[in-house]
Amino acid sequence: MGSTERRRLIVFDVEGVLIPKNRYIFEVGKSLGFIRLFKLLFFGFLYEAGLMKLDPAMRRIFQNLRGVKTDTLLSIFGKIPATPYLQNIFCQLKARRYQVALISSGLPTFIVKRLADVLGGDYGFGIEVETKEGVLTGEIRGDAIAPNGKLKILSQILTSSGLRLRDCVVVADDRNNRCIFLPGMLKIGFNPDFVVRVKADRVVNGRLASILPIIDGKKMKRSFPSANDLVREDIHASGFFMPVIARMIGIPAVAVIIIVIALVYTISELSRLEGRCLPLVSAITRHAASQSELYGFAAAPLYFAFGIVATLLLFPTSAGGAAIAMFCLGDSAASLFGGFISTSLPFNKGKTWEGSLAGFFFAFLAGAFFVSPPLALVGAAVAMIVEVLPLPINDNVLVPLVTGAALTLLV
Repeated sequence: MGSTERRRLIVFDVEGVLIPKNRYIFEVGKSLGFIRLFKLLFFGFLYEAGLMKLDPAMRRIFQNLRGVKTDTLLSIFGKIPATPYLQNIFCQLKARRYQVALISSGLPTFIVKRLADVLGGDYGFGIEVETKEGVLTGEIRGDAIAPNGKLKILSQILTSSGLRLRDCVVVADDRNNRCIFLPGMLKIGFNPDFVVRVKADRVVNGRLASILPIIDGKKMKRSFPSANDLVREDIHASGFFMPVIARMIGIPAVAVIIIVIALVYTISELSRLEGRCLPLVSAITRHAASQSELYGFAAAPLYFAFGIVATLLLFPTSAGGAAIAMFCLGDSAASLFGGFISTSLPFNKGKTWEGSLAGFFFAFLAGAFFVSPPLALVGAAVAMIVEVLPLPINDNVLVPLVTGAALTLLV
């Protein structure tokens, strides 16, 4: 039997993989008014930050949805953009005669099943919501929100389909899926958090369609940076000039400028999600964002801005300037070189040896403009070590801050 004819089960997490992460809760909350929107986002934040477990977080969220009609929820979900080329990806999976399951711990089952039906999926599981005459009562139940609940659901699917763990492929993005990242199956992290990066067999950043050759067992081909990649990394590398400008006009002035730009960018992104555009800012976003970022709120620039501002304000001019320069130039070089030469690090499948070495070299060159070569060498090493480790805090914040702190101690 050929590899394309092998019976397999492809399991997808939904939010963050098939649809933008947190976009649905945001749109529902927005329709209910500011107070309920704030509550939904607050409990979502507590869960994402690891300050609240899944079960109580989802119960509090759905208590705030009490009185909402199921038809309203379906209508709002119908307006949520799906991952680009999602229909085509599912068609290719079905052409290989694979079974496809959608499992969500954040969406009601009736919505997950609707999505599965639209895409041609075989199974759809989510949160079981209690309704009365088509209206949510605020009560929820089911395996999807229980500890190891997704594993129970997967076991049910395997039993009914007659498949085994070795026939499974799981595609997920966050720590809630670690219970189904089991030995013997193929585990793919899609734009994953630090937990999934460690447990995944392969990591895909950017395009969901890149999972297809991995599922088929093909070797990853070298891919040169796209036009969007080049624009994005050019913008990232331009952060090198922030400490230079700060020396000329002062750190407070540069900090204010960056904060204003970040606020304008936030307004632009919120407007873009509503189908409106701020002419210049939206055009830059369109040409710089990755494919996956374009269908959700692209938050990376805000982390980037915060990392630079915090580093400028917290550390001495030479140490802070060197840390920012190393971060901006080193990270851009790592992304570009790691994109078309791929030998994954064993402890972080989303990073490569070649990209990390290139990042270290360019970080050293950048740092040497601000501090002595020995200090630049140490700073570059610190920056690259922090950058390649699968840590829970965003790289755009952690790398410049840790590098700045290390250089401050050594200066």
